[in-house]
Amino acid sequence: MSTPKTKILLLSLSLSIAAALAACKKPDAPTAAAPAPAPAADTAAPKALRVDQSRLPPFSGFQIGDLDPAVNVCSDLNAYANARWLKANPVPGDRTSWGSFEVLSERSEAIQQQLAEQAAADTAASGVEKIVGDFWATGMDEARIEQQGLAPIKDELAAIDGLGDQAKITDYLRTRAAKGQNALFGFGASPDFNNSDMNIAYAFQGGLGLPDPEYYTGAENKPKLDAYQAHIARTLELAGVAADAAAAQARDVIAFETRLAKVSKTSTELSRKVELAYNPVSLEQADQLTPNWSWSEFFKSQGVAAPQMFSLAIPAFHQEVSKMLADTAPAAWQAYLRFHTIDSASPYLSKPFVDENFAFWNQTLRGQKEIRPRWKRVLATLNRQAGETLGQLYVKTTFPPEAKAQMEALVGNLRTALKARIEQLDWMSPQTKQKALAKWETFTPKIGYPDKWREWSGLNTSGDSYLGNVLAAQQFNYRFDLSKIGKPVDRTEWGMTPQTINAYYNPQQNEIVFPAAILQPPFFDPKADPAMNYGGIGAVIGHEMTHGYDDQGAKFGPKGNFENWWTQADEQGFKSRTGKLVEQFNGYTTADGGKVRGDLTLGENIADLGGLNTAYDAMKVAEQGKPDPKVDGLTQDQRFFLNWATVWRRNFTPEELAVRLKTDPHAPANFRAIGAPSNMPAFAQAFDCKPGDAMVRTGEQQVVIW
Repeated sequence: MSTPKTKILLLSLSLSIAAALAACKKPDAPTAAAPAPAPAADTAAPKALRVDQSRLPPFSGFQIGDLDPAVNVCSDLNAYANARWLKANPVPGDRTSWGSFEVLSERSEAIQQQLAEQAAADTAASGVEKIVGDFWATGMDEARIEQQGLAPIKDELAAIDGLGDQAKITDYLRTRAAKGQNALFGFGASPDFNNSDMNIAYAFQGGLGLPDPEYYTGAENKPKLDAYQAHIARTLELAGVAADAAAAQARDVIAFETRLAKVSKTSTELSRKVELAYNPVSLEQADQLTPNWSWSEFFKSQGVAAPQMFSLAIPAFHQEVSKMLADTAPAAWQAYLRFHTIDSASPYLSKPFVDENFAFWNQTLRGQKEIRPRWKRVLATLNRQAGETLGQLYVKTTFPPEAKAQMEALVGNLRTALKARIEQLDWMSPQTKQKALAKWETFTPKIGYPDKWREWSGLNTSGDSYLGNVLAAQQFNYRFDLSKIGKPVDRTEWGMTPQTINAYYNPQQNEIVFPAAILQPPFFDPKADPAMNYGGIGAVIGHEMTHGYDDQGAKFGPKGNFENWWTQADEQGFKSRTGKLVEQFNGYTTADGGKVRGDLTLGENIADLGGLNTAYDAMKVAEQGKPDPKVDGLTQDQRFFLNWATVWRRNFTPEELAVRLKTDPHAPANFRAIGAPSNMPAFAQAFDCKPGDAMVRTGEQQVVIW
């Protein structure tokens, strides 16, 4: 998203607790079942909704014609399975990546578009349908947005103009945070590390415009930093600031953020040290650490009862903010707040602001050649701000009952296979193994959509202002989040909407979650050959389960509490094995010379390796005794690994890939396609590969963990 701060979630698939709490800015990105109808929080059910299948793009899964006979599968599984498809499917101009996830995203968006159009056309709509309709109608009303110009944020800019001293700045920061627009740091509710049944408040680092602190240091990052400074100046000029003043203010903003960057943790540090998120302090202790920023007053201003304890994560960051309140000129604070106010609102303002926002965040930073159609941008906004409202409509028209039943069976088979793998580990002591199995016992799967929808009746949207609806939703979501502080954790909540093409594991609830939209080819097809489903969604299920035992998930016990359940010898053995996986991925280099960071991507690589092995085991048990007829000349095992590779076919713009190498805890897709299979003897056997082949890792090179 280009500027609204991300919703605070503690763990979502690849996001560590620390990283998810960070209030970082990101460019706009695409948002990407159970028996119908879905349970609804709304008493006023929407009118019958329809999806015209002819308006949907086709499913995209493995095809025998995609295989490239000129490539030796034992040298490169990804090229063998995907090279032809990748060559024929370059990144579209309005995206920065293109592959299986994006193809499904297009299909999901096409469904959502129809639902939003119908909601907006219903003048008597109420409840979630009205929210969807209001967002859609105001977002698509370009004429009104152009007419309004900068008017929707003029009052906010006037308030910033009046910030002449520290007291006014401090008061403004608290007031703005109470609206869900905290420009400076992340703040919200999440389970206590030591008592996962209760929510506490967390304050985290934030305040940076660019994706990672590394962008502010080092000669190699200077071109992007210079481009960001130029973007700041142009954005201020669009809002009426004279060119010379805008350039001076841009320099102030860069100096301001560089100072914050120097005390901020990097993406790699946050993703591999989840404990950085937890620094329990009393209000008195926090106030002593930040003498110019009263946490007692901040909690009061947010309407949150003074807690006995909260987590002040990355204390050095907050100490620096306190110093800056005392020693940084009010004019620099005004420049920082003025720019971020305009930039945050730009995607919802008139065309000059939209174009400038796109030109830097999407085009310069990530290599996107053309802006996405307005209807897709509006859907992305709706999904960020009130995605579950659209999700309620989505599941009424998708995800048949048989899909849920088959998914439940697959999850059961994967659970059984994972248990067997744990029981058979030869490097783990019985003592630690018992704790690992205790965690296995408490896994909770969630499939399709929530059993209980969130209540949305307090969100008042209108047909008057697109930005007005965005700001209303931001404040509503923030108040909802704060209402959890000091309350028991609601384990029925989901961290993703049903229409999201993704899945996640949450260590503090020990749950695996599979939204409805990902349960389509190439991941899952109720009518497909079992080998394809086990190589697709089966490996995804195994992946999410293995996250409970990756280098960060393994720090949480069966109840979701942060605890060390390992013997010292087993912990050292685990680190030795995962270290080999770090080395494996450190050895991968992109076509343009970029280096994969094995430490940054370790958690996902552990999950891929464990998940694919577990899925393979589950398939062999489920299909035991059944004939293995070849399909298109391919054996069951070959189809299994080929569909795994199909899931990870993906092209990137060079700029997008560069950002991901710095910030994404997932390795680039082509390396995920080959990384896990190359450690599996079953892959070598399936394709008759020999020691010495690139896809066959043996001896000390082979990585075996779970």
